[in-house]
Amino acid sequence: MPEVPQPVTDNSVKVRQLSHYQFSWIAGEPGKPGTYTLQLVLDQGAWEEILTLDPDDADNLQDLLTNTETVHYDIERRVLMFGVTKAGS
Repeated sequence: MPEVPQPVTDNSVKVRQLSHYQFSWIAGEPGKPGTYTLQLVLDQGAWEEILTLDPDDADNLQDLLTNTETVHYDIERRVLMFGVTKAGS
């Protein structure tokens, strides 16, 4: 059996399941574009992450999040992973 560093803490879990998300838009200076953010609530609030997005990424991510039932987030690599497919399918 592999040795697992102890204790296992919230900070030692590297991949978490997305529970909820919220897009926000922050106004820029007059005449300047605003900034989109995406707040990720992971594992029912055990971890949260806020991503800063450009408008195209915000649009694409909103489509993916709307159309994907299960989403995971790798905290260390900052990677959203969409969907789960059973091996052999």
